[in-house]
Amino acid sequence: MGRADPEEGQLPAPVKPPDGGWGWIVLFGCFVITGFSYAFPKAVSVYFKELMKDFHVGYSDTAWISSIMLAMLYGTGPVCSIMVNQFGCRPVMLIGGLLASSGMILASFTTNIIELYLTAGVLTGLGMALNFQPSLIMLGTYFDKRRPLANGLAAAGSPVFLSSLSPLGQVLLEKFGWRGGFLIMGGLLLNCCTCGAVMRPLDMGMKRKMEKAQDKYEAKEMLPIGGKSEEGISTTDGTKKAKKAKKQPKKGKKLLDFSIFSNRGFIIYTISKFILVLGLFVPPILLVNYAKDTGVPDTEAAFLLSIIGFIDIFARPACGMVAGLKWVRPHVSYLFSFAMLFNGLTDICSARASNYTGLVIFCVFFGISYGMVGALQFEVLMAIVGSQKFSSAIGLVLLIEAFAVLIGPPSAGRLVDAKNYEVIFYLAGSEVVLSALFLAMATYCCLNRGKKKEPPPEKNLSMGGGSDTEEAESDVQEAEEHSSDNHPPAHSTDNAVVVASEEANHVAEEQSGEGGGCPEGDGEVLARDGCNTDQTVQRDSF
Repeated sequence: MGRADPEEGQLPAPVKPPDGGWGWIVLFGCFVITGFSYAFPKAVSVYFKELMKDFHVGYSDTAWISSIMLAMLYGTGPVCSIMVNQFGCRPVMLIGGLLASSGMILASFTTNIIELYLTAGVLTGLGMALNFQPSLIMLGTYFDKRRPLANGLAAAGSPVFLSSLSPLGQVLLEKFGWRGGFLIMGGLLLNCCTCGAVMRPLDMGMKRKMEKAQDKYEAKEMLPIGGKSEEGISTTDGTKKAKKAKKQPKKGKKLLDFSIFSNRGFIIYTISKFILVLGLFVPPILLVNYAKDTGVPDTEAAFLLSIIGFIDIFARPACGMVAGLKWVRPHVSYLFSFAMLFNGLTDICSARASNYTGLVIFCVFFGISYGMVGALQFEVLMAIVGSQKFSSAIGLVLLIEAFAVLIGPPSAGRLVDAKNYEVIFYLAGSEVVLSALFLAMATYCCLNRGKKKEPPPEKNLSMGGGSDTEEAESDVQEAEEHSSDNHPPAHSTDNAVVVASEEANHVAEEQSGEGGGCPEGDGEVLARDGCNTDQTVQRDSF
């Protein structure tokens, strides 16, 4: 793939992820990026009241800042995939960190709400999108066996940063005002550049050296064998041509791989995720207003979100550890379905909660289920498409989710105006339950049953089931059967050798011994079949 391939997050098949080492540094960087990406749009809401006073606008006008950030995070997925496939993960993340920081710094000098939309909304949102997606791609390249745990730990960055950025924003607002707070927050976002710098690609230099040494060794083994020198040279040339042929298609590499839509598992996951996003984010967005309308004091109502965040911090790594178990990981899609079902039933069962105790119980169970969904969503996608196509897959999935984000919460907002909170919880829970049932049933019916119906592969040359020696012996046996119909049995083996392909003889000889003559084992077998030593020498001459 060239030097930039590891940065692209597309590992060649022979290279195994280290599952540790520098991967833990990459994991920490992904933890920070995930925290900023998901928590920052919510933490900015601390400044909304001051913005309303200074710019003389309503709450809905200032809320568009967070909405634009989330829209950029989800909607620019394909653009980010194209940039990652073209330039690699590290350069894209460095550019994204600079954009996110410059957006907040420029926002501190704005004079109207439109300028805030363009700076804090568009620039910062785009910068966070260019950091979020490449960090997940690099996480998939560094972890394989421990990938579920790594995804769970990285996903825990969202509740950790949410519980820290909101109080920090309140302190900055009181001491420096919203302009000073935006300026300092922009400086904090420069840490995204540091996280991007540590996303170094896996070193392929050692692998190239080993391949060159192996080629030279094979050439030396072939060349000294007298009559086989020409075969050795042709084999070496053929190997080089094959490698060049493999490298040629990569010049026309696709910037966005749409072939993943031929993967049935990806289609099922995408549809399920679209239905999920319609209702997943609605309850936490409306929870505080719902609590206030039921008579809960403002401070206690705000504390409900802290409960969800605190439970979420521990739920995500714990779920990642469970998903990494040997007997669970092959069925991780069903675990994801269970997490969504748990979340949806929590919404439905809590629709009639009318006191503070009931809301606290709802927050505990919602935090557990929400953390499970957050820890498993990208792990399931990686398991479906693999690391080779993950960069394109996540971009397309985020784009499709962007439409659901624009449909779900605004639709629920209309019901909020009518104070129909019970209907909102029933509707959101039903959508999440529907996505869980669809994923589980479609996976079982369309994927697992399809695998069971496939016949087992036969051991022949086309399927590559047997070894080279077995293939050569099968060719000889077929030749013997063919010749026995037209020739006497005394010369059957000699005729079989003449009819058998040169490639089969060459493979059998190289695996049985290094010398130019026939191995002792072959000679004994031929002698038992009625052939003499001359026939054995005749076979070697081929």
